[in-house]
This record gives sequence, C-alpha cells and structure tokens, in this order.
Amino acid sequence: MIDFLVIGGGIAGLSAGARLSAHGRVVVLEAEDALGYHASGRSAALFEENYGPESVVALNRASASFLKTDKGGYLTPRGLMLVGRADQALQMSNDTASLNMHPISIAEAVNRIPILNADAVRFAAISDAAFDIDTDRLMQSFAQAIRRNGGDILTKSRVTALRRDRNWIVEANGSFEARVIVNAAGPWVDQVAALAGIKPIGISPLRRSMARLPAPGGHDLRDWPMLLGAGESWYAKPDAGKLIVSPSEADPVPPHDAYADDLVLAEGLARYEEMVTEAVTRVETNWAGLRSFAPDGTLVLGPDPTEPNFIWSAGQGGYGFQTAAAASKLVADLAIGAPPDLDAEIVNALKPDRLRQ
Repeated sequence: MIDFLVIGGGIAGLSAGARLSAHGRVVVLEAEDALGYHASGRSAALFEENYGPESVVALNRASASFLKTDKGGYLTPRGLMLVGRADQALQMSNDTASLNMHPISIAEAVNRIPILNADAVRFAAISDAAFDIDTDRLMQSFAQAIRRNGGDILTKSRVTALRRDRNWIVEANGSFEARVIVNAAGPWVDQVAALAGIKPIGISPLRRSMARLPAPGGHDLRDWPMLLGAGESWYAKPDAGKLIVSPSEADPVPPHDAYADDLVLAEGLARYEEMVTEAVTRVETNWAGLRSFAPDGTLVLGPDPTEPNFIWSAGQGGYGFQTAAAASKLVADLAIGAPPDLDAEIVNALKPDRLRQ
C-alpha cells in the first residue's frame, strides 16, 4: 500500500514527497523521462524574499532559513537591480517599494553594470538581498530524502486513469493503489483532478520565454546583479558566464511542452537593448516554460474540501523554488492533520477551500 502517491516530479512534487516521506510510504510519478523537465528545469532561479503577493512573501520568509542552512545552503549572493525609463517613474516607485529596494544614482548603476545606457536609464534601484538558487541540488536533495525514507520515484509514468475505490487506484505505466493523492502536476493539475472526479480549480498555464546570449561586450558577469525592467517588462540574469534575457511575458496557453514565441522574444530583447549599450548580435539558444497560476495568483496547497485524500500542491507560478521549503511543509502538515507553522490567515489564503466558495 502506498500512503502518499505524488503526481508530478517537479519542485512541487519532490518537495511535498520529501516532507511526506517521514510519515508514510511515498511514490512519485513523473510523466517525462526526467525530473523537473518542464517549469522546474526552466526557472530563472532567484530568491527574493519580497517578490510576490502577501501569502507568497510569507512562504518566502518561512523558506529562507532552510534555503540558507540546509546541507550548507542553496543560495549564492546575486543582487537585483531595477531600471526604468523617464516615463516609468510611477512603476519604478511602486516596484522599489514592493521589493524593498533603495534608489541609486545612474552613475552607481553603470559602475555595477557597465553596459547600461546612461542616456536611456533615468531611474535605478538596488537590493543586495537577492540570491541565485541551486535548483538542481535542491531538487536532488528532496529526491534523496524520498529514497532515503524508503520511497520511490518513477519517470515515464504518465497518469492515464484515476478512480476512487476504497483507496485511490491509479493507472500510469502500471497500476498503483494509494491512500492519498498529491496533485503536483503543474500545468496539468486540473486534468489530473478531472480524472479523479474532482472539480478543477481553474489553473492558467502562462508561457514565459527566454534567450541565452553570449556575455555582452565580453564582460565577466559573475558579480553583476540580475537586471529587472520597471513593471517587470523584461529581465536579464547572468547564468554560467552567459546572459539570459526574458520578455517576462505571461501569455495563456494550453498545457504542453512549451517553446519560445519568436516575435514575443524579439520584442523583449528590444526592450532590453533599449537600456544597454551592447546590441544583441547572437542568440545562442532559446526556450520557454509554463508558469501555472490560480485565479487569485497565489499557491493552492492542501486537501480539496470535497475529498480530504486529494491534496493540491499547485499554482506555484514563478514562485516554486523560493517557496518550496515552506509550501511543502504546509502540504504535509495539512495532509496529516498537524498544526501548520504559518499564521491561520496565510494558511486560509493558500488552501483550496478559497476557490470552492
């Protein structure tokens, strides 16, 4: 008998499975050939404690200690710089306040990122409290915890049928019987729910495209902060000696193996180019991921009110890695009936009950 069968081998499923593996036998089913194939493997991987709505920020803050200390920590200092044009004063003011940043002079901004165009950048702000997340090691740590506690992780195991008998009966390259289902299938969570006879929660998969560029001007990018355009209109982040640039789009699409939209990517690269002195002459590669959002833009964590043995771990949006430690702890607490560590108001803002009213 499987105590907790987790559908989805991204960061949501692996972290929930790791927490639950201390309370019973866990099996994780991943449809693809590898773990973290979709959104989790295509993340910009930044930890910024103040990024997101109130309930997400609460999860960020509750995750910080784990990310900084577990097994030596998963964070490396990066920093975050916000830049805006002359016509973006209001957006700059709002973003600077919400991200708890402080304004800096254009000269200081150019000193930190020498390719910034001082004629185009009229506002700049900085936060040094932003960090790269070692996403691969974090996912592997959760996977190791599952296996260490006697659980199994199976790839190439797409769920094709799911029904309720005395327990849950799941067909996925084999037949499984489980006491509890954890639905962590990313953009496909509503499809999994429909298989189980559970009402969908209205998850919207939103595409975000990225391009990898050679280091602009041949600069050493190791000490550059991530760059964010006012209003989150684009971003650029150093990555293994290269620069990844995204138009930061959020275009609704059906669940699928996402790929970049060439026109959208070109528009985003143009917004980036407007603010720098180095033209984009070559794109080494591009890709896209799907960020899954609930109707109110925050995570969906815990048992469905119509079926307590069907647990949601969904709607991570762009917050999956930075919230994973606390979100998975909450999923486990709610699944086993333990009192959550988070304030009741935050818990209620995250539980699926709010979407059933």
